[in-house]
Amino acid sequence: MESATTGGVSAAPTDDLQSSGSSSTSPADAVSRLIHAVEQRQQHLLDKTVPHVLYRWIACLCVVLIYFVRVYLVEGFYIITYAIGIYLLNLIIAFLSPQDDPEASLTTGGTLPTRGSDEYRPFVRRLPEFKFWLSIIRAFVIGFTMTFFEVFDVPVFWPILLFYWVMLFFLTMRKQIQHMIKYRYVPFSFGKQQYGKKPAPTAESSE
Repeated sequence: MESATTGGVSAAPTDDLQSSGSSSTSPADAVSRLIHAVEQRQQHLLDKTVPHVLYRWIACLCVVLIYFVRVYLVEGFYIITYAIGIYLLNLIIAFLSPQDDPEASLTTGGTLPTRGSDEYRPFVRRLPEFKFWLSIIRAFVIGFTMTFFEVFDVPVFWPILLFYWVMLFFLTMRKQIQHMIKYRYVPFSFGKQQYGKKPAPTAESSE
């Protein structure tokens, strides 16, 4: 009897520990499920915007205008604008660059077709258009949020930053254009083209 009582008493704390452990992890599981549900909902909404290219870029333009209106009204946070500009420059270069290295493609025949015997290869970007758009939206939303914190308002002379960014943009784009000319590619696909193909004979010509 004593041993049974002892066993029953010793089992009770174990059950209490298990119940307390499960109750302590349940809020974390609930938060994890909530975050997962929000991420799924967000991804679902983003997937629905993929075919609406024009409306997506109109919305992007509105976000950019809201940010610049905010910076103009507060007359500050120019260092954040400069950082966004550098980030956008990197996005543009990735958007205009091919996914495969052109130097490696030369050995495998990966250049754009120039003869009728060449196979048509559409231009595949390193950064797809949708990710390019989404990255711009996120950059300006984050920058807009940072303008509400005075710690990010570093005093700078903004004309110097603007001049430096314009020069950097000019030099980077010139290098990118030279790269495009050297490896003979265009960062846009205009559909399959025909090279040297004769028109099909009509009924009148066959008669």
